[in-house]
Amino acid sequence: MSGPAGTGNGLTADLDKLQGQWRQVRFEENGVVNPPDTHGAPEAITTITGTRFHVGIPDGATLLEGSFTLDPLATPKAITWVDSIGEDAGKSLPAIYDLTDTRFVFVAADEGMDRPTAFKSGPGLTLRGFVRL
Repeated sequence: MSGPAGTGNGLTADLDKLQGQWRQVRFEENGVVNPPDTHGAPEAITTITGTRFHVGIPDGATLLEGSFTLDPLATPKAITWVDSIGEDAGKSLPAIYDLTDTRFVFVAADEGMDRPTAFKSGPGLTLRGFVRL
């Protein structure tokens, strides 16, 4: 990984694009489309602030939160999630991502697995797609 998020080599551009609120529109886990989602809900909003994320619902309940690091120079672009609450708290979850101004998609692997190489789910892989609010 090349330096901390937000410094040089395109890191700032992708980090800036991620900032704000996102609504999930696609979910696949272990190769299953739209299974029960223990970290999301239909009305959940994911908010990215700096290198922190928060998933909450309108009544104020927090479903998930944590931090991430980016490596936009990797192919495909890489992100590593670290949840601060829940069953994956403290685990490093290697992932890949694709990002535009209005769309964000990532595929994360379970801890201990290799970083995914394709935008599809399968055993131990979770795909989430979002649109900007």
